[in-house]
Amino acid sequence: MRQLFTAVSDPAGVLAHRPGALERVALLLQDWDHAQRRQAGTEARMLTVLDELELTGLVTSITGLSAIGAVAILAETGGPHRFATARALVKHAGLAPRERLSGTFTGRIMLTGQGRPGPRLAAWRAVWGAQRSNPVYRARCRHLISREQNKLRPTQAQTAVAAAILRQLYAVITSGQARDPVIATHGKRGPVLPAAA
Repeated sequence: MRQLFTAVSDPAGVLAHRPGALERVALLLQDWDHAQRRQAGTEARMLTVLDELELTGLVTSITGLSAIGAVAILAETGGPHRFATARALVKHAGLAPRERLSGTFTGRIMLTGQGRPGPRLAAWRAVWGAQRSNPVYRARCRHLISREQNKLRPTQAQTAVAAAILRQLYAVITSGQARDPVIATHGKRGPVLPAAA
């Protein structure tokens, strides 16, 4: 403590450098504000393009996927119409699993690691909001983490959800139809609750 008070009271130390330190803090805050404004402008332009393509309603029909998350994926992939199947889109992002087989040896199933990192990162970022807001994705993650055989780690389960987001995005855009929650749950409807009296 004595050394701290000595440094604070030394005119050649903290007091002399305080204006420079405050100036650096001000410059950092200006840079942060400039970056925030540029990001907001870029996101507004991206959403405008999504509206012009008449895709906003389709991509936001996937519960938990924001328009910004969807447009980031589309910007990185170049659009799903470039791919013959949803699996090809998932492989393009490097989110397709592969088995390690050699003779009688069967290794763990892992991601290929191939593919483009941009679409993979955009899909991975979309997982966080989708997993919280989408009950289907949340249940899928819970199942993959807690099942008895071939139990996955949380990051592996989130990777499976990222691949599911890409497949659903492919489906809604190429078909031109909004996401149907009944189809997303393999046609199983939940129990019908009685109407409140």
